[in-house]
Amino acid sequence: MSILNSTVQNLRFTSDTTPKPLVITTPLNVSHIQGTILCSKKVGLQIRTRSGGHDAEGMSYISQVPFVIVDLRNMHSVKIDVHSQTAWVESGATLGEVYYWINENNENLSFPAGYCPTVGTGGHFSGGGYGALMRNYGLAADNIIDAHLVNVDGKVLDRKSMGEDLFWAIRGGGGENFGIIAAWKIRLVAVPSMSTIFSVKKNMEIHELVKLVNKWQNIAYMYEKELLLFTHFITRNITDNQGKNKTTIHSYFSSIFHGGVDSLVDLMNKSFPELGIKKTDCKQLSWIDTIIFYSGVVNYNTTNFKKEILLDRSGGRKAAFSIKLDYVKKPIPETAMVTILEKLYEEDVGVGMFVFYPYGGIMDEISESAIPFPHRAGITYEIWYIASWEKQEDNEKHINWIRNVYNFTTPYVSQNPRMAYLNYRDLDLGKTNFESPNNYTQARIWGEKYFGKNFNRLVKVKTKVDPDNFFRNEQSIPPLPLRHH
Repeated sequence: MSILNSTVQNLRFTSDTTPKPLVITTPLNVSHIQGTILCSKKVGLQIRTRSGGHDAEGMSYISQVPFVIVDLRNMHSVKIDVHSQTAWVESGATLGEVYYWINENNENLSFPAGYCPTVGTGGHFSGGGYGALMRNYGLAADNIIDAHLVNVDGKVLDRKSMGEDLFWAIRGGGGENFGIIAAWKIRLVAVPSMSTIFSVKKNMEIHELVKLVNKWQNIAYMYEKELLLFTHFITRNITDNQGKNKTTIHSYFSSIFHGGVDSLVDLMNKSFPELGIKKTDCKQLSWIDTIIFYSGVVNYNTTNFKKEILLDRSGGRKAAFSIKLDYVKKPIPETAMVTILEKLYEEDVGVGMFVFYPYGGIMDEISESAIPFPHRAGITYEIWYIASWEKQEDNEKHINWIRNVYNFTTPYVSQNPRMAYLNYRDLDLGKTNFESPNNYTQARIWGEKYFGKNFNRLVKVKTKVDPDNFFRNEQSIPPLPLRHH
């Protein structure tokens, strides 16, 4: 596979009609990044920076105007300092590489970032980055303590020389708006030697299932930080008692618990007896095996694997996919929940999936302006709507299914604005007009969905560090025009 497509994780964007770059650079060090920026400025090309290639709209490697891709795959070192419990991570490193090398150095340390091990740290950290440790320690971006950024003038800045405003902006505000981040310094966090997990399948009549979901949405965000309980829904074909094929919704209730089996079973029986969790449903795993179990790159129950699987940048199945996300503040009524889940029947079997993921824990304690990511106290859970499929000619059909679900859920999720998450970027929220890429009014529409009240501060930082808007894309943060400076 060519270098152009080898790190493209979303097969929606590998067709002949997808816009191609004029040049791809694969820097080995910071000086190559500096050279690419200065040269691109000189000849009037835009830059797209790709670390893992997972951008939900392909915007780390697609542009409608002449462009260069800076592919950071070769800058992927992870240097751990166990004594200070920190690490320097280059932006081309994947989450899998970060988890692997931390674990190699100390099994009781890890980092609060995402589940998918092939995601690149460059984009993930700079958009927020949540995962299995979010309720304990917050986001990846909450645990960044320094960075190396190459700015529009080709200068390499660290936290001290860039100043606190720019350092604030790149932790959740999208690094691509402000420069190219070459490396991050991260704070490592404590994890238990063993955690207890379960992932139980419920295949029941939809009204019964919705009763369970209703209980979940009233309780999951209130659990202590030690317990994460999330759920997802997907259609499967099964054979009924009469030997007939039928499509049903399977739901999975999955947990990660920082404690032993007996404590978890006891807690579940007291707080959520309807789930019927038994000791035999539970597995005790080391932290690194917990990461692998939920990584989606192996079938944990049937595969012999080593933790080196986390180093495989091409791990997991690639597909075309589309994703949208919503934040929920109050329980969705049972009647509406029935309709939402039944929408899965309108999509091909096994193509559509909903994930309900709880907030609470430390997320309630971190200020919404601590970093640009504003989704904190008051959010009880997030929903992601995903479709993944094989054939490119079906793109429109599946994207429209997600749009339809998203339209239906409008009254039941966050309002004014309906909030969104930068790392699940969504061009349906609006995009920059090429004739006026500095249009503040236009950018505010999606900017406030992603960043809430933090949008205006991001605009101020942008105006200061990139007044000519060199680093821009279809949903970038605009600088204010000169008369406002």
